[in-house]
Amino acid sequence: MTEARVALVTGANKGIGREIARQLAALGCRVWLGARNHDLGAAAVAALRAEGGDVHHLKLDVTDNESVCAAAARVAEHADRLDILVNNAGIAMDAGALPSELDLRRMQAMYEVNVFGAVRVTQAFLPLLRAAPAGRVVMMSSGLGSLGNQSDPTYEFVGYNSLGYNSSKAALNAVTVVFAKELAGTFIKVNAADPGRTATDLNQHRGPRSVAQGAAIAIRLATLPPDGPTGGFFNDSGRVNW
Repeated sequence: MTEARVALVTGANKGIGREIARQLAALGCRVWLGARNHDLGAAAVAALRAEGGDVHHLKLDVTDNESVCAAAARVAEHADRLDILVNNAGIAMDAGALPSELDLRRMQAMYEVNVFGAVRVTQAFLPLLRAAPAGRVVMMSSGLGSLGNQSDPTYEFVGYNSLGYNSSKAALNAVTVVFAKELAGTFIKVNAADPGRTATDLNQHRGPRSVAQGAAIAIRLATLPPDGPTGGFFNDSGRVNW
């Protein structure tokens, strides 16, 4: 049904997700741009299409089972496979909050998007990924999810001691490993990406890295050759400590 590689990026109406979608389209992929808000997603698609990208809006709320299943069904109507899945959707709701005082409802909301959302989407799209000749799954994690980093007093962001966000990204790293182990006998590779502290809405655009820089590792992992790694955690410099 399709010849170009087919990609899906969740949470892609802005920030790193939109840049990942843009770069994948520039590589010749047919990109499904996942966004919870229809108007914002449609606007992002229009802008990327104006640049010449083969980009399509996919209404997708990663916290909602029906929304995810409907999105998977829609992609299956137009493509016989999914070559690339980038689980980019993520939220942070505990900046500056002491772990001992964090409202657990806020923590649960972060896990629903950052962890369960990624699992929900991966499970729903796995049949299409299995149909691809070389499926690639990228989990957008963070250096803050590295237990090694957080335990190292010399780590540059060790002061960002966020209970909900940091632990949800650590959980996402564990999700990466278990999916990679299950799929080790297939052509699907599953890896986690650390984009670095990138200027996005997540940090009020205070990060030192551009969205293009933040997207680079995701693009690399999404386009790995057959002998590329699986079940790893990577940034621009190579492997990141778990």
